[in-house]
Amino acid sequence: MTRVIHTGDTHIGYQQYHSPVRRQDFLDAFESVIRDAIDDDVDAVVHAGDLFHDRRPDLPDLLGTISALRRLERADVPFLAVVGNHESTRDGQWLDLFERLGLATRLGEEPVVVGNTAFYGLDHVPVSRRDELEYAYEPHDAEYAALVAHGLFEPFAHADWDTETVLTRSTVAFDALLLGDNHKPDRAKVAGTWVTYPGSTERASASEREGRGYNLVTFGGNEAGDEERVDIRRRALETREFVFITVELHEGEGESRARDEVRAHDLTDAVALVEIVGDGETVTPAAIEEVAEDEGALIARVTDRRDIDTESEFDVSFADPEAAVRERIDSMGLSEAARSIDETVRDAAVADSNVRPAVNDRIAELIDDPGAFTPAVDEDETAGDGETEREDEAERQDETEREDEAERQDETEREDEAERQDETEREEEAEREDETEREDETEREDETDGDLGDRESDHGGEPTPRDQQVSMEDYL
Repeated sequence: MTRVIHTGDTHIGYQQYHSPVRRQDFLDAFESVIRDAIDDDVDAVVHAGDLFHDRRPDLPDLLGTISALRRLERADVPFLAVVGNHESTRDGQWLDLFERLGLATRLGEEPVVVGNTAFYGLDHVPVSRRDELEYAYEPHDAEYAALVAHGLFEPFAHADWDTETVLTRSTVAFDALLLGDNHKPDRAKVAGTWVTYPGSTERASASEREGRGYNLVTFGGNEAGDEERVDIRRRALETREFVFITVELHEGEGESRARDEVRAHDLTDAVALVEIVGDGETVTPAAIEEVAEDEGALIARVTDRRDIDTESEFDVSFADPEAAVRERIDSMGLSEAARSIDETVRDAAVADSNVRPAVNDRIAELIDDPGAFTPAVDEDETAGDGETEREDEAERQDETEREDEAERQDETEREDEAERQDETEREEEAEREDETEREDETEREDETDGDLGDRESDHGGEPTPRDQQVSMEDYL
């Protein structure tokens, strides 16, 4: 019998909501998995990709990961892994470095036998290159076999990889596919083979409402006489609490009702995600977020899902955008200096590289004239009782609040969209950056006549952080 922890999508280094605390949470979750592996004396930890959130992890995240893997190595528990799309580079992988350090084994076409089970690996492969795959794996003599892979496989959500194709074309008969990439834990049988995701170890988006955890997989059954060849059980991880609050506002209800609903929850050290629905009055998200933070929330985000009718009507024309800009500038009551700076910045005759010097010169010309910095005043407006001015100020404040509200509403959607685009963007970025790195390396080789020893001595054998980020070339 062989017992392994199947985990993945740890995304170490992800600074969710721009919070350093949330960044540490992702490393803490990975360390919890390692701690459980040691305490339970499992035969191996199998990681199905996206160990890091980025292909250039920051130095503290890298050192924290190495420290955790060293503890696992001292406990004589092997760490078997594949490369995911978030951390993938075209050449050397961080997993290769860990393997050189004796801290990990990168799975591939040759079997790595642990107990009675042979483990194989399939790194993330872009859709455009999957037709080239041969699924040719070396034979094994073990009782069981498992393929560890990173991708979106059928029959699970967002699938773009045919699982039956992998199973039927592979030269090895697999008893289980241990997968990563889909953050939702799930499992199913495909052509008689167990296919399973452990889910992410921390919530990487607001859509991941279920608790986080990993799989404990046993090859050979979990009990004597068990007919099931592969036993898969889910274990929970204690991670930072997310509190999801839905506030339904009925007609006549507004911010006061939303405040009371938020205060009814224990938000101590939690991430509070508040959703406003219903037909009630307009609510300012910033005010509700402040209430949640006062109740002890680490982070608070408010999203108003309603279509709010506004009294203002906007007449937008794209026929003459310059005229629209001029009209808006005229209505702002800017000072002479401000108008002059605006004209300088928008002047097509001024090159982008010369904008800053041109603005400095213009300010220097006006600095001795205090009147140039006095806001313009409408004579008709000053003749009144000031009511119009107060109304305009209120309108500007309302506009600012609406913009802030819209920005907060879109934040979660932008994060989810960014997550979906990550794969394509990172692959393109990796290709461009690695090409540049190869060209730079070639230039360095030419400059030193291929003297590898000189190049290594430049770094003194130690990693060189750049803005606390490190790349593979610093190590390999």
